[in-house]
Amino acid sequence: MALTLIVRSGDRDRAPRITFDAPRIVIGRGEGCEVRLPDPSVSHRHASIRQRGTEYIVLDEGSSNGTFVGPVRLSPQAPRVVRSGDLVRVGRVWLEVRVEQALPTPNAALATRELALSLVAAALAAEGAPAALRVRVVEGPGAGAELVIDEPGRAYVVGRMASADLNIDDPDLSRRHVELIRRAERLMVRDLGSKNGSKLGDRTLESKQESLWAKGESLVIGQSRLLYEDPVGAALEELEHAADERIKESELIEPPTASDSSGAAETAVARKDPPVAPRRRLPEGTAPRGWTPIDFIVALLALVVIALSIAGLVWLMRSG
Repeated sequence: MALTLIVRSGDRDRAPRITFDAPRIVIGRGEGCEVRLPDPSVSHRHASIRQRGTEYIVLDEGSSNGTFVGPVRLSPQAPRVVRSGDLVRVGRVWLEVRVEQALPTPNAALATRELALSLVAAALAAEGAPAALRVRVVEGPGAGAELVIDEPGRAYVVGRMASADLNIDDPDLSRRHVELIRRAERLMVRDLGSKNGSKLGDRTLESKQESLWAKGESLVIGQSRLLYEDPVGAALEELEHAADERIKESELIEPPTASDSSGAAETAVARKDPPVAPRRRLPEGTAPRGWTPIDFIVALLALVVIALSIAGLVWLMRSG
């Protein structure tokens, strides 16, 4: 059985999920975590889920804000069994645990970086801040032109042809000069066999081979010089190195409701750990029933029986 973790905090319609087939999964804000959650309330190494026989257990790894299964806070390094459908909270972030027959997510390391980037991008978008990676022509015939790269894995073509994703009217460019590909927080460049070649920083690119475009480096093609800005990557890096943000005691972090889930009928709180004893519910549309004549007759007969029993007991005591 594989383990799927679904991020239930945030956008209900786009709940990210990653499926693992591994004996241990580390959850945290740090780059080396299998589930990377870029929220300052999540510690760099917050919690882990481990396989123990046929079960999965969750442990808090000494986090600042604690790990919760439903409303129950775990003691550091005290294991607790989690079952399919349970809700686990790390910092402010709720995760749903699914134990199911499913194929593991291909290239989980890349998927977890994409997960972190997508969460940061959503947060920036919610604040109205620019989120997409942008390549800009800073010198040359097309100065001021820019290309938005917002689809991971897609090859964006830069060149002189009119249908290029970034068309630059530079006579020294080939029609299809280079391709730009974003892989997680990395931007890769591939020269497409251009006539005049491409230069990245102080090195000349080899034809048909991908090269990492490091932050701050210039890409020189023909008479044009290009730079890129990556606000999401910069925000993710800043979050990674930030100190843990303590959650205030007065801050309420409600679990997601059942309607947020893509299949779970109840939350783990309602199903496993109700804070108070559940009340007996009447069928919908009915009201508590009042006393009927039959109820009065039954009560009267019960009083008569009690009175006769008391009288008989008194008679036996006197006759003795």
